Amino acid sequence: MKYENNRVKDIKIAYIGGGSRGWAWGFMSDLSLEESISGTVYLYDIDIPSARANEIIGNKASRLPEAESEWNYTVSGDIDSALKGADFVIISITPGTVLSFKEMRSDVHAPEKYGIYQSVGDTVGPGGLLRAMRVIPMYEGFADKIRENCPDAWVINYTNPMTLCTRILYERFPGIKAFGCCHEVFGTQKILAYALKEFRGITADRRMIKTNVMGINHFTWIDRAEYQGEDLFPLYRKLVDRYARSGLEGVEKNHWANKEFTSGNRVKFDLFKRYGVIAAAGDRHLAEFCPPWYLKNPEVVASWGFMLTTVDKREQMLKERLQRSRALVSGEETFKFQATGEDGVYQIKALLGLEDFICNVNIPNRGQIRSLPLGAVVESNAVFTKNSITPVLAGGLPDQVNILVMRHVINQEMILKACVGRDLDLAFQAFCNDPLMTLDIRSAKTLFCEMIENTKEFLPGYEWRAE
Repeated sequence: MKYENNRVKDIKIAYIGGGSRGWAWGFMSDLSLEESISGTVYLYDIDIPSARANEIIGNKASRLPEAESEWNYTVSGDIDSALKGADFVIISITPGTVLSFKEMRSDVHAPEKYGIYQSVGDTVGPGGLLRAMRVIPMYEGFADKIRENCPDAWVINYTNPMTLCTRILYERFPGIKAFGCCHEVFGTQKILAYALKEFRGITADRRMIKTNVMGINHFTWIDRAEYQGEDLFPLYRKLVDRYARSGLEGVEKNHWANKEFTSGNRVKFDLFKRYGVIAAAGDRHLAEFCPPWYLKNPEVVASWGFMLTTVDKREQMLKERLQRSRALVSGEETFKFQATGEDGVYQIKALLGLEDFICNVNIPNRGQIRSLPLGAVVESNAVFTKNSITPVLAGGLPDQVNILVMRHVINQEMILKACVGRDLDLAFQAFCNDPLMTLDIRSAKTLFCEMIENTKEFLPGYEWRAE
């Protein structure tokens, strides 16, 4: 890297999952719109044609007149060359069959035959566990390769299950400098900004809303929120009172959102009424961490104003992105720059020493959340400065919330142990411990074995240990 006049040039970024048709395009846009950094992005993906398509798309985008900085994109045929000497590593993958959601179809829909519904299926619940079982062995390999090729690189993880992906990187390579990024809290900041506008007539960007974040990814909570020193909880309470029954849609919409991913925030509002703190993730995620209060059946889901995202819909979205990729490569469509609102480029700038930055992030607990175990990966605010991330002391969750969160923290540690040991017995115990699992033990075992069989191609080495 070269530092010149408050700019950093010749940065090397390795992108694992560089054939992405979503996150990668957003990242390209954000990089090109930031004038203070430039360099090369090495795209590595087991789907080489998709990585080559992104190489073409990225290089075309970088040379558009609207680009504020120059980035070169190049495909790496092997992970070692992509990682060698990298300053930053981005990991954004889907663990399963290339160009399909075959395994996720089992994750999400196999449990439905037994009356278990999941609105996402990638973090907790039966689907989240099976996804973890596929992805953790892959992340063990990533950690080993990072230690060999770029041990001082900062590693930014976007893959779900976020907590376990970040946790296994530290388990495998304790010296790694890794963190997980998630945009769910952003939506809650937008809702708080909406309350400020509705009741005070003040327009504020979500980054102007200061929040104290505590919890684990997709089950985060806010116990303090302010705008220029003003406590926003009274306004949020008024918002909940106004919209708890009717719902409030579209306020938190992100650049990537579509109808199936939005909600009326009625789950979020109900949890606030129950516990007095703000649940800081989207309803589709929050519902999966609770007992089946909101996911008992499709009718109950509909009554709470959110949707079950089917794998058919995901496959339709994938087809649309593949069509767009072909259009961007051929020149039929021109890449359009649009700031995503994500924090990745701001974090990179801060770690390079260009500008300090504070945001929510997933890293091991060093005491920033006193009510959760040390070493567990938690989500809270942290200060990003040159080559350093320092967690902000957040305090502790209220007991009535902490007991809900702690159940998942303990179970995720069990899942980690099961995956590292390739132990199906321990994995089944974790499977049964999830609050969405309401089956009798025989039915639970049948479902678990069915889901293992459906995804066995990506579960090498897993065995039953008990006699």
